[in-house]
Amino acid sequence: MVKFAAIAGAVAVAALLGGVWYVSRPAPDADRFAQCRTGKIAGGSETIGGPFTLVNAAGKTVTDKDVITGPTLLYFGYTYCPDVCPLDNARNVEAVDILEDRGVMVTPVFISIDPKRDTPEVVGDFAQNMHERMIGLTGSPEQVKAASQAYRTYFKVQDPDEEYYLVDHSTFTYLVFPEYGFVEFFRRELTPEQMADKVACFVEKS
Repeated sequence: MVKFAAIAGAVAVAALLGGVWYVSRPAPDADRFAQCRTGKIAGGSETIGGPFTLVNAAGKTVTDKDVITGPTLLYFGYTYCPDVCPLDNARNVEAVDILEDRGVMVTPVFISIDPKRDTPEVVGDFAQNMHERMIGLTGSPEQVKAASQAYRTYFKVQDPDEEYYLVDHSTFTYLVFPEYGFVEFFRRELTPEQMADKVACFVEKS
């Protein structure tokens, strides 16, 4: 009787331990970046991002696979933007430099939503003036629209007949990995240091 009780107890302990192991074991589709995220994305992160075809500063047609070869920060804007775009991209490249000092290489990318004025040469100059590793992209109106829709960004020309028209647009910066696609977006209120810390978390978990 004692022997039976001991066996039963051992089975119960094993079952209990097995249950604990099972419960604590992450689900196959668990979010590997959950600890890095600051909030949930409506519809899920898989609803943002995707393939795109654009034109680089050399006038060459490239795809997302050509551009996103490592951790990448994407920003949609336009070079004639009087204040927001320069400030946001200056913040982004400062974060990139902070990350590089920590041994983390991240590529900054600028995608124009103003293809009428932002030729390959223009976006190339803008990108080079911002950072030596920044990639500037433009394209046809159709290509730009498709890329913008993939990342659920918004843009609208205020007065298209005006010579110096402005473009309303969203101001998020997107963190993208070649293996996982889009993983997070950052608001413009973040400081370079805050952005660098958040990006580093995602890189560490990737």
